[in-house]
Amino acid sequence: MAGPSRRTLARRLESIVDFSDPAADLEQYLTPAELAAHICHLAGLHDDLERRVVDLGTGTGMLAIAASLAGARRVAGIDVDAGALDLARRNERTVLNGHGAGSDRTLEWLRGDVTRHPFSTSDATVVSNPPFGAQRGNRHADRDFLETAGEIAAVSYTIHNEGSQSFVESYAADAGGEITHAFRATFPIAKRFAFHTESEETLEAEVFRIEWK
Repeated sequence: MAGPSRRTLARRLESIVDFSDPAADLEQYLTPAELAAHICHLAGLHDDLERRVVDLGTGTGMLAIAASLAGARRVAGIDVDAGALDLARRNERTVLNGHGAGSDRTLEWLRGDVTRHPFSTSDATVVSNPPFGAQRGNRHADRDFLETAGEIAAVSYTIHNEGSQSFVESYAADAGGEITHAFRATFPIAKRFAFHTESEETLEAEVFRIEWK
């Protein structure tokens, strides 16, 4: 699929607005525009945007909007937080205005828990930045997102905390999946919660493309 360049995607995504009042328990952080552009550009090169794209835990809508800009015709973003979906809709209007997908493409926003999702497909492309499990009670939260990806996707692109490769490899193998691509990425996080001690912190993240059987 021919689509905009990675640089063009990142530039357009830079206008996406972050959470004004993020929820710490949901680990609501803005996915970096450059990282979202990288993932969706890679998905386009592998023709993974030809399928329906599902953004699990869409938050600001960054990955869903990136997929639509990159050429995906059918995109759905799901999130448990109604406020996040309102923000995603506003970002869609801002970013896609003038760069819209056109009448032949759809971008929809759904409220729901990824563990009790409404999708009946098994041939989607999942893009997701799941919680890293940094907050109390969220340990291994990304496992639920991988489980849903394995249920509904032919291929998935997920972002995880540094040091997750052995866990992701093991989970994918047990679920009949195979990691085809893995790369590291920086994940800058601005100070937004009382427990943050620096004005900005840069996390090291790992991204995996998994083909599911």
